[in-house]
Amino acid sequence: MSPTRARRPKSSKRAATDPAAPPPRTWSTHHLVPPHEILTEEETQKVLQTLGASIERLPKILANDPGLRTDSKYQSYKDAHEPLAGRLVRIRRPSSTAGESVAYRVVIANLGD
Repeated sequence: MSPTRARRPKSSKRAATDPAAPPPRTWSTHHLVPPHEILTEEETQKVLQTLGASIERLPKILANDPGLRTDSKYQSYKDAHEPLAGRLVRIRRPSSTAGESVAYRVVIANLGD
């Protein structure tokens, strides 16, 4: 006899509208996700001059990337419907040789938007 797959009960729409249902879980940072910092326009220009590179040559990151939620300003940008595309993000990672490694990425619009 072959084993049968256990089936999960399908979630009902009633559970989503039930007032007794627990609220959706908020996203919290994970210890393996390095801090991301969304830079202002002025900081972006200074970084690009320091690096001596154009914005097209930098690696990309999607605007809905979960790592961006580590920045405290991210939610205020989302609430204000401020476009994040074209902004630079500074990512600081711990490094055993350098102490701290800094990487920059350009925010691009979400796929499908």
